[in-house]
Amino acid sequence: MTKTKWALDPVHSSVDFSVRHMMIANVKGSFQSFSATIEADPADLTTATIEFTVETASVDTRNKDRDGHLVSADFFDAENHPNMTFKATNIVKTDEGEYDVTGDLTLRGVTKQETFAVTFEGSGKDPWGNEKVGFSATGSLNRSDFGLVWNAALETGGVLVGDKVKINLQIQAAKAE
Repeated sequence: MTKTKWALDPVHSSVDFSVRHMMIANVKGSFQSFSATIEADPADLTTATIEFTVETASVDTRNKDRDGHLVSADFFDAENHPNMTFKATNIVKTDEGEYDVTGDLTLRGVTKQETFAVTFEGSGKDPWGNEKVGFSATGSLNRSDFGLVWNAALETGGVLVGDKVKINLQIQAAKAE
C-alpha cells in the first residue's frame, strides 16, 4: 500500500484509561468525543503522520459526580483546556505490525513526549466495499507530569488516586475518498 489518508471511525473506536483508586483497585473510564488525522501506509507506519485530539469534557467513568470533578480545575480544567492532543514525532518498527509511536502529548497546557506501543491489527473491506484498517495502542503516563496533582491522603496510608494512568486505544479508520 501507499501512504493514504484515513478517516477515523468513532463508532468502532475507543479511547479508554484506568487509574489506581485507594491503592486497592483500578477505576476505568473513557472519552466519548475524539478525532484523528491519519496519513499512513498501514503496512509500514514508520512514515505515518498521526494527530489525535480528545475532548476532555467528554470523560465518562460511569459516575456523574466523579466525571464532574474530573472536568473541573482540580483535574482536566476542561473550561480552559478543552482538548488533549497527541502529535507523532517518531515512529519505530519493533516487530511485524508492531511500532513504538513517540510524540508530543499536550494535556492541561503542558506538553511532554510520550511513547505508545501500536499494533496494526489488519485491513479489509466492509460489506459496502469501504476499505478499513484497525490499530490498537497502549501506554501510560504520570498525570502529575501534566499538572493533574489533586489527591487526598487516606487514613490507612497512601492516596486516593494513583499517579500512573494506563491508556488503551482501539482505532478503526476508513480510507478517505
